[in-house]
Amino acid sequence: IAYNLDKPFKCCCACGKQALTMCMGFGCNAAGVIGCRIIDSPRERLLAIITNNFVPCNGRFPTLIAIITMFFVGSAGIFSSVLSALFLTGLILLGIIMTFMVTKCLSKTLLKGVPSSFTLELPPYRKPQIGKIIIRSLFDRTLFVLGRAVCVAIPAGLIIWLMANIMIGDMSLLNHCAQFLDPFAKLLGLDGVILIAFILGLPANEIVVPIIIMAYLAQGTILDMSNLVELKALLVQNGWTWITAISTMLFSLMHWPCSTTLMTIKKETGSWKWSIVSFVVPTLIGLLVCFLFAQTAYFFV
Repeated sequence: IAYNLDKPFKCCCACGKQALTMCMGFGCNAAGVIGCRIIDSPRERLLAIITNNFVPCNGRFPTLIAIITMFFVGSAGIFSSVLSALFLTGLILLGIIMTFMVTKCLSKTLLKGVPSSFTLELPPYRKPQIGKIIIRSLFDRTLFVLGRAVCVAIPAGLIIWLMANIMIGDMSLLNHCAQFLDPFAKLLGLDGVILIAFILGLPANEIVVPIIIMAYLAQGTILDMSNLVELKALLVQNGWTWITAISTMLFSLMHWPCSTTLMTIKKETGSWKWSIVSFVVPTLIGLLVCFLFAQTAYFFV
């Protein structure tokens, strides 16, 4: 597209602005929410904030890559890296498609309004001030976000430890909760352990898989397993199939935001209402997508 650099470039929809903030969400959804400040329209800013979670962040990429490698491309030999990249790209595209679909639905229902124009212009060149850049990035982006994460991570870590170490009968409280959730989780193609791991993984998506390992091994501390062969054997031993693997990836892609993102949404919007909406929308869609996939897969298997 050719246009005059002396004049702003205008688009008739908000997709361009949402795409810019979406890119930040690939690193961290909380950073993506902060990036929504560049959107002038309050309505379109809320649309971008609510749908930002459909973009997988760094906390979900290791889980997605590990499951893809273990269950779908592990025996592909020299082409495993290529196939893994294609699978992962497909999941990312699914997340982007869901972002725009949900945005379209919300713009027709909960957040009706007239789309504003998107103005993209080259700002005047100014000499970078390294000191201000470092200080602004450190305090506005890093420390504040980490502070919100710590506020939730410490009590959440205590809850996880207590659930894993309080024994009721011959099982921990964690496994009792997983057993209680198991019938509902089966409808989604998951199991109770996976579902409770996602619930307890609210502080950070990175701890979902370690909690799953801890529950399967009935250990009292969060564990990590770097050997994917051993991890796959453990998962298969506990009933994982390709349906479980895909359902887990879909739910990882479409479920509630982490606690840091929710607190950032509260700060950016100034209302718990939109934090709750940002929690409920991806969760309901994730439950629906997993249910439809699992029931369809069970029907044909």
